[in-house]
Amino acid sequence: MMKISNAKTVDGKIISLEIENHLISKVTESSAIDEKNGLNAINAINAINAKGKLILPGLVDLHTHLREPGREDSETVASASKAATAGGYTAISAMANTNPVADTAGVVEQVYRLGVEAGYCEVNPIGAVTKGLNGEQLAELGAMADSIARVRIFSDDGKCVSDPLLMRRALEYVKTFNGLIAQHAQDPRLTINSQMNEGVISSRIGLVGWPAVAEESIIARDILLADHVGSRLHICHVTTAGGVALIRWAKQRGIQVTAEVTPHHLLLTDDLVENYDPIYKVNPPLRTEKDVWALREALADGTIDIVATDHAPHPSEDKDCEWQAAAFGMVGLETSLSVVVKSMIDSKLMSWSTLVERMSTKPAQIAGYEKQGRDLTVGSPANLFLLDPSAKWLVRRDRLNSKSKNTPFEGMELPAVITDVFYNGIQTISDSKVVPVPISNSLNLNFLHQGKDLN
Repeated sequence: MMKISNAKTVDGKIISLEIENHLISKVTESSAIDEKNGLNAINAINAINAKGKLILPGLVDLHTHLREPGREDSETVASASKAATAGGYTAISAMANTNPVADTAGVVEQVYRLGVEAGYCEVNPIGAVTKGLNGEQLAELGAMADSIARVRIFSDDGKCVSDPLLMRRALEYVKTFNGLIAQHAQDPRLTINSQMNEGVISSRIGLVGWPAVAEESIIARDILLADHVGSRLHICHVTTAGGVALIRWAKQRGIQVTAEVTPHHLLLTDDLVENYDPIYKVNPPLRTEKDVWALREALADGTIDIVATDHAPHPSEDKDCEWQAAAFGMVGLETSLSVVVKSMIDSKLMSWSTLVERMSTKPAQIAGYEKQGRDLTVGSPANLFLLDPSAKWLVRRDRLNSKSKNTPFEGMELPAVITDVFYNGIQTISDSKVVPVPISNSLNLNFLHQGKDLN
């Protein structure tokens, strides 16, 4: 049994709770800090005095590139799981652009089992929409949905499902089991050789521009397709003010569309590209300050439903080179929460309770991860973490748990320090450090399937 005392909830309550057999077994509310229990917690082996700390449900990421199988030099399921738990995540979603592509039941089951073996967080594979991500023929959507991985989200992320007929067929297919198509909105004909946001800066420094309309035209098309079919659509990594306006319009009409924004698109702008540092090369690209503020406001008012990391690890040789040869992408699992705090809470745009909604509750609901994003009540799975909101930390590449170090936040001081994390009642982070999880503590497949959406 583990006891946590004197923790503060997002609505200002002081609580103590006990964890036993993977679940929250007891919750006690007090009107003030209990110094006696706090002292007992300091002296006890299986107890934490959380005075001065917030207690939150574990974060849920619907957009994570784990690279395994095929690019284990960039990341593995195990290393990404450690990075995820260090960032407060108790569930992540593995994108399909691996080698081989996760377009069959066999590959998604392999990724799922690797996540169970790692034991640091729930790893849910996302299946490819098309075979080989080639955009020509639907992948084995039904087989992946029926597999032990129980795939419910499908995406060709990294590539756009640009054929409208194929996109319609995908939306129709997944509707039969309440699945979800997550679209990488990028018209390939409008982004040939594109390197950065199309605008004043791209013209001045001579890089091929990536127009906002390339994203917005696909968002508009797919919203209309989803409305026509009556199926669920999710828009990955929205970056433009125009995209926000389209999603707002769709929601006003009652169309089943959800959307995500990445932490880096909430904070960074395209002027950082002027020095040609490939660390800022990302797909979709960094946009203008006007776009950043539109994204922040949309996240605050719920037009954009969730934050997703788009964690995209690359080995140093793929980023430490000239701009045009460099890979697109940034790591983000370990910095995500702090960047959102800096851009949204420190700027007074969002409350802690709304942050929990955008980074835990809502993504769990969208994906059907029933063990995640739950209130901290008796009987709920013990997926939670403690956070010191007043502390700050300095981002250092060599201290990241991810196998790759391509963070754009190197040397930046960020707010909010995660001190302790529990995944299904097992402590995975203690004093801000990863705790080795014994194989005997890894949860079996049957336990993970309990309560998972199988509809």
